[in-house]
Amino acid sequence: MPVRDDTPLMPSRRGLLAAGAVLAAPGLARAQARFPDRPIQIVVPWPAGGSADIQLRSIGDLCTRALGQPVVVRNQPGAGGTLGPMTVAQQARPDGHTLTQMHLSVLRRPWMMRTPQWDPIADFTHIIGMTGWLFGTAVRADSRFRTWADMIAFARANPGRLNYTTSGIGTTNHLAMETIQEKEGIQLTHVPFRGSNEAVTAVIGGQVDMVCDSSTWAPFVENNQMRALSVWTAERVRRFPDVPTLKELGYDLVVTSPYGVSGPRGMDEGIVRILHDAMRDALMTPENAEVRARFDMPLVYQDTQTYRAFIAERVEYERAMVRRLNLSLDG
Repeated sequence: MPVRDDTPLMPSRRGLLAAGAVLAAPGLARAQARFPDRPIQIVVPWPAGGSADIQLRSIGDLCTRALGQPVVVRNQPGAGGTLGPMTVAQQARPDGHTLTQMHLSVLRRPWMMRTPQWDPIADFTHIIGMTGWLFGTAVRADSRFRTWADMIAFARANPGRLNYTTSGIGTTNHLAMETIQEKEGIQLTHVPFRGSNEAVTAVIGGQVDMVCDSSTWAPFVENNQMRALSVWTAERVRRFPDVPTLKELGYDLVVTSPYGVSGPRGMDEGIVRILHDAMRDALMTPENAEVRARFDMPLVYQDTQTYRAFIAERVEYERAMVRRLNLSLDG
């Protein structure tokens, strides 16, 4: 009678890895085979017509060709550009069909609340870093301010009389203006709008003295409806060679505010890879490069791993800055 050996065989490490690959591969293959199976929407937390809106619409059009399903933008402005991302984090299914623009205010704003409404790391699946904004300050063409120095001199002599607009309380450009006021010892009145295009309209219409925001103002400077007083890039912008940077004006500030695209937490990494690859390829096309050039938006591409590391590091920076400046939305 043969002797039975019931001692279990111990597979080698290589065998375990191979078995794991066999088990994992069907799930990944199924995810890839069925995704996307309906339209994808990218929630842009600003009104239509701004630079980020136009850039992400271009990304969506290009990804539509690659993915075989419509990739469309849905605008959901509000709460300083954080209402849209918060809604995605709290309500969207993690199936890759609902995404959102991810920008620095989304990383900063929770720490300005007594009870944070989202966690910028745990509540999102971060996918890709893309680009940033050209920020600057512009006034109407017939403004009394011919230069930045004119504006500062008026503000110093007239505390609180000069007002400026941004795309929201606690946004990157708002904090930059707070820093400038602190350095200069001046007091300006902040008039927040939901997006940079609305801010520009208010300046041109004479309701606000100047806009301090992303480059929606640039075409109006080019057609002589507005005058740029400063740009916030590291070097002068090729389109506006006569406009000084903040650094040239004596401030140790460079403000470009890089942004990317994220989804709700819990997304399948196979789907993340599909989305990343499609959006990366779209970002690198001449079509999207032309859109970015139109608004002087720098290429700040980061793959998924690099972007997640950037988000984690930046969250710590933003939290520390909010505490240092004692910023609060709770009154």
